[in-house]
Amino acid sequence: MIEVEHFSYAYGSTRAVDDISFSLKTGEIVALIGPNGAGKSTTMKVLTTLLRPCAGIIRVAGYDVTQDAQLVRQNLGYLPEDNPLYDDMIVADALASIAQQRRIPAAQRRDSIDEAATLCAITPVMHRTIDTLSRGYRQRVGIAQAILHRPNVLILDEATTGLDPNQIVEIRDLILQIGKQRTVLISTHILQEVSAIAKRVILLNRGKIALDAPLQTALDAIETQGLAPNIETLFRHYTKS
Repeated sequence: MIEVEHFSYAYGSTRAVDDISFSLKTGEIVALIGPNGAGKSTTMKVLTTLLRPCAGIIRVAGYDVTQDAQLVRQNLGYLPEDNPLYDDMIVADALASIAQQRRIPAAQRRDSIDEAATLCAITPVMHRTIDTLSRGYRQRVGIAQAILHRPNVLILDEATTGLDPNQIVEIRDLILQIGKQRTVLISTHILQEVSAIAKRVILLNRGKIALDAPLQTALDAIETQGLAPNIETLFRHYTKS
């Protein structure tokens, strides 16, 4: 579902991503982690067609992000870290507006909205304005918007940031449910979140892939050295130079 081959991206003379390659299959939930400035956000922006790669080939759902950007967007759902929502809109109206923007046929919009609302468990708040919702419900609405058009690939940037423990568990469960039939790439700074959701981790450091392996492989490696299993430990362990 996602294929990245020798991808690089530079901001002027600064190379943010340096010749990385990886692929994700249908049904995989993969965590993209790394310290600040590692290239995570740049990689996600290129995958979602917000930026054009400087080098390499990137395909999402079989479509090239440069040559077939519109087809990529049709097969991709994206929730950015800031989760942009119109606070003064009623939830149902906001989803209807997104469905129209996504060019979902009028005859199918109600079913698409109902399906997303049910999956994201936001049916009880469909009549409320977004500014009255808790952060947990706001994240659910953001995810509902991202899956309205039934995309094959879902990309989530720091989806649980700022949530309380109960809300984090609820969003994790939702991501696991969605990931049964879709490819999910999620970025996070929380190792517990990675452990609860992902079976595989891709660690970026200084624009390169320092690790691409099953999560348990990483945890086993740091456990043998008696190190505390957290994201910072993973960074230190796999980015020694």
